[in-house]
Amino acid sequence: MAEIDRWALERACWAGGIALVCGCDEAGAGPLAGAVYAGAVILPPECSIEGLNDSKQVTPKRRDALYDTIRTVAVAWAVARVEAEEIDATDILSARIKAMQMAIDRLEPAPGFALIDGNRDHGKTAAILLEHQTVVKGDSLSASIAAASILAKVSRDRYMMELDKQYPQYQLAKHKGYPTKLHYELIAQYGIQPFYRRSFLKKQGYWPESGK
Repeated sequence: MAEIDRWALERACWAGGIALVCGCDEAGAGPLAGAVYAGAVILPPECSIEGLNDSKQVTPKRRDALYDTIRTVAVAWAVARVEAEEIDATDILSARIKAMQMAIDRLEPAPGFALIDGNRDHGKTAAILLEHQTVVKGDSLSASIAAASILAKVSRDRYMMELDKQYPQYQLAKHKGYPTKLHYELIAQYGIQPFYRRSFLKKQGYWPESGK
């Protein structure tokens, strides 16, 4: 199998006269708890970052190392998040898109084009405003998106580790807020906290009495 050219999408933008291209991705769309995060990154043209890949395919230790490397070599980088309360008030797609646009808005210098992971660029209450292209499985096809994926994933994992220190009874460091059997059992035992996504629990037909 031929090796994927992870600069092909960026190179096409540069050829079209767009000097600054950012990749953007989010992390934490599926958990029952916590904010959804997004990262946006502008990398120097065709820079080499060993091991850069989709954050889900990289070990936690390697992700941490890449997180530091990306922030050091990037032309610009930013991370943004949308809290559980806003996810409940709107919907997870809108929250994901808003977080990505917030991250893009924080980039300095500002990009002229964005490569967006996935196939959605708007929700009911949010949209990607910069000229852009959606890329299915973009975190494995674009170096810029892969870098953004790493920043979003590491930032969210660190946030969950901090929550774990405050609420150790939920073992958030272990499951990162995702809907595991253990997590449901702990919610049933201890109820819910303000950082839980109530809309997710309702959608799955689960609503502990202690959390009402």
